[in-house]
Amino acid sequence: MERLPDWLKTNTFSSLRQTKRLLRQNRLSTVCEEARCPNRGHCFSRPTATFMILGKDCTRSCGFCSVSHVRPSAVDAGEPERVAAAAKAMNLTHVVVTSVTRDDLPDGGAAHFAAVITAIRGELPDAKIEVLTPDFKGSLEALHKVLDAEPDVFNHNVETVPSLYYKVRPQADYGVSLRVLSEANNYSSKVRVKSGLMVGLGESFDEVMAVLKDLKASGCSFITIGQYLRPRKTNIAVVEYVLPEVFDLYRVKAQELGFDAVASAPLVRSSMDAAQMLQKPII
Repeated sequence: MERLPDWLKTNTFSSLRQTKRLLRQNRLSTVCEEARCPNRGHCFSRPTATFMILGKDCTRSCGFCSVSHVRPSAVDAGEPERVAAAAKAMNLTHVVVTSVTRDDLPDGGAAHFAAVITAIRGELPDAKIEVLTPDFKGSLEALHKVLDAEPDVFNHNVETVPSLYYKVRPQADYGVSLRVLSEANNYSSKVRVKSGLMVGLGESFDEVMAVLKDLKASGCSFITIGQYLRPRKTNIAVVEYVLPEVFDLYRVKAQELGFDAVASAPLVRSSMDAAQMLQKPII
């Protein structure tokens, strides 16, 4: 594995067992663990976590991701209630839910997302709910199922610049992702739309700026930019460790484009400290 520069080294947290025990008791997965997020110690110790629903196995094989790519299991009908119970036990005020991609399901798992949102609302009526969804193969019907459940934040990550999709997201389409974000923005006046991308994969500064402009034009309010870190040797390699001052410049440029909230730093991930982005009210 690549030797990390000092600015990418993270602290080790020891007070994680209670969060992990709670997750295991409820038979729940988190993207923090499955994607080997470098911030999982920081989040678990608070405690918070990003719940990953619809199983641990993905129907796509993105080059950056360490999640298993085998035939998925059947959808667990009891999962929404267990997610809600765990969120309540953790006393969460901002609940983030994501999933593997389930192209094998007719609606891509959209109805299950809606059921999870409804279950969380039942247990934590005052909590904010953020969903990070796949593209549902561009199905507006599926997307509307999620939005009709009224999440506070709808997040779908474009991940990288269009020229790198062939190796980073070979089964996805940049244009489809933009249309999903645009439809989410146009469909509901209540939801805040969010997206994110990784850098250090070989993209140019100008390419990142073009993506930021596309995302703003699609109606995104929030944007996250972080350094790609290779989770396993089988994943694509890091091309560049982007300097912290470049992330600072991306943040300034994104703010100039009019994003309501920008998180841009080497260790930023799309769900980390997500609640802070909602501090600015909808206008």
